[in-house]
Amino acid sequence: MRLNRNGGFALFLIACGALILLDKVGFGFGWLMGYLIPIAMVGLGFYGMKNGKTFIGLALMVVGAIILLGKFSGIIGVLIAIALIAYGVSRLKNNATY
Repeated sequence: MRLNRNGGFALFLIACGALILLDKVGFGFGWLMGYLIPIAMVGLGFYGMKNGKTFIGLALMVVGAIILLGKFSGIIGVLIAIALIAYGVSRLKNNATY
């Protein structure tokens, strides 16, 4: 079986459909489905921008990115806290007075 230009997109659609079906049957992929829609929006926005539909593509990408930022806000907060602690420790080691 050879994949043509649309083969990757077809495989992506099959995988999305399988995940939705497994979630409806009860195999607990609900957490993954929450990330699938925003990632698909960003991907479709990129695809739209690549094909000359700049406004629609950019709008899809922005909305998908905002949704993803909301989903990753907990992780981003933890990373900021770790960075602040590491910076504070490095400042104490250097005895810098600012």
